[in-house]
Amino acid sequence: MRIAVTYDNGSVFQHFGHTEAFKVYEVEDGKVVSSSIVSSNGEGHGALAGLLSTAGIDALVCGGIGMGARNALESCGIRLYAGVQGDADEAVSKLLAGTLEYSDQANCSHHGEGHECHHGHGEGHSCSCHH
Repeated sequence: MRIAVTYDNGSVFQHFGHTEAFKVYEVEDGKVVSSSIVSSNGEGHGALAGLLSTAGIDALVCGGIGMGARNALESCGIRLYAGVQGDADEAVSKLLAGTLEYSDQANCSHHGEGHECHHGHGEGHSCSCHH
């Protein structure tokens, strides 16, 4: 099993579509056997789902994610654990232990109060914010 986490300086990065890197964890028998940092190559939003699919990713842990990106991941068969904050390694440990707190809803948790999500997602998908 391969798990990717949106990654920034040790933490879960809070906007899937703007992540510059993923930390990819190789898991065998419920334990992490190796990990590596993979660049997003400047890809954004929907293209990231293809990048993860090509890399053989089975699950993604991330912070905020829009509905279009969520749908793209689902169409690639990648299980999504969104709305996660904090240390990336700890998030994966919790996921493997079955104690990870995550959201089943698409969100843009990186936005402040009252933001309407008009920041040019492109590729025809939108983002539903929960304030």
